[in-house]
Amino acid sequence: MRNRVLIILAVLGLAIGLASAFIYSRQKKAEPPAFQPASNPYRKGIYANGIVESYQENGQNINIYPEVSGTIVKIPVGEGQSVAAGEPLLMLDDSVQRATTAQLGSQALAARTQLEQLKAQPRKEALEVAVAQVEVNTAALKMAQDQWNRLRRLAETEPRSISKDVLENAENAEKVARANLDVAKRQYNLVRAGAWNFEIRNQENQLAAAVKACQAAEALLAKYTVRAPSAGVVLSINAAPGSYVSPQGAYDSYTQGTVPVLVMGGTQQRFLGVRCYIDEILVQRLPPGNQMNSRMFIRGTDLSIPLEFVRVQPYVSPKIDLSNQRTERVDVRVLPVIFRFQKPQKITLYPGQLVDVYIGEK
Repeated sequence: MRNRVLIILAVLGLAIGLASAFIYSRQKKAEPPAFQPASNPYRKGIYANGIVESYQENGQNINIYPEVSGTIVKIPVGEGQSVAAGEPLLMLDDSVQRATTAQLGSQALAARTQLEQLKAQPRKEALEVAVAQVEVNTAALKMAQDQWNRLRRLAETEPRSISKDVLENAENAEKVARANLDVAKRQYNLVRAGAWNFEIRNQENQLAAAVKACQAAEALLAKYTVRAPSAGVVLSINAAPGSYVSPQGAYDSYTQGTVPVLVMGGTQQRFLGVRCYIDEILVQRLPPGNQMNSRMFIRGTDLSIPLEFVRVQPYVSPKIDLSNQRTERVDVRVLPVIFRFQKPQKITLYPGQLVDVYIGEK
């Protein structure tokens, strides 16, 4: 009985094993891919990584950095908004600089008032005082002269009635009165002449320096409002009101580095640009621009779009990491080639999106 049970269990285990082997050996049908990988549409096409950009005649997207440091108090624009040249993009706290500008403006106003005061001389009231002093000293001289003449005639007629000291004192009083009159006349001429030319020129220079200092402060104050350098579209705002920014940019808490405070694209709404980087060993295989034919493949889709050649940036530069793939080499140099394409109606594309590009010859 026991042997029969063992045989039955052995046969059952063998059947289970054969069934399991059959089931697990069957190959499952592969799931269809979500999209077909990009394949080279040209017989001798060159592959390149590309990045979508806002289309501009020259250069790349506009990276905006403030020229001064400060705390953002207001950002009057939003991402995706079209702005005109000179339109405010963000405002920094300018309370200190505004007070400094007002102080320098007051100093310039004081210097201007001082210059006008010098040019307005002689002052009428000061001239009247000088005239009065001349008249007083003239009368004093006349009195001293009459006193001295009277004592001198008396001394001639009656020598014993006037002492020598009294006569000398009267003579000295006349000389002092004459000297006082001379000083008063000189003072009158000085007041009537007005300000010295050197004083006026010195004050003019001080006024010019004060005005320039005020203008420099006003120019610096204007930089606390960052304005659009040209018409375009706001692509990215990397800071918020209350954030501290500097000419190095804004701190990005995710990358722990600095990034542009704002990024703007061109005003061209009809086209988008594609910047491709051609490996230096493939540059010799790159056809001339008028014979170039290229196609862009959008990652994650089976869609491709023909590209129009725009220009070659004639400077071979170190390659940047676009795809973030571990196999991508970053120790070579590449040649930037710029294309453009019309915005498709039913496909959503944004600047900064990575695409696959194949370049062939017509």
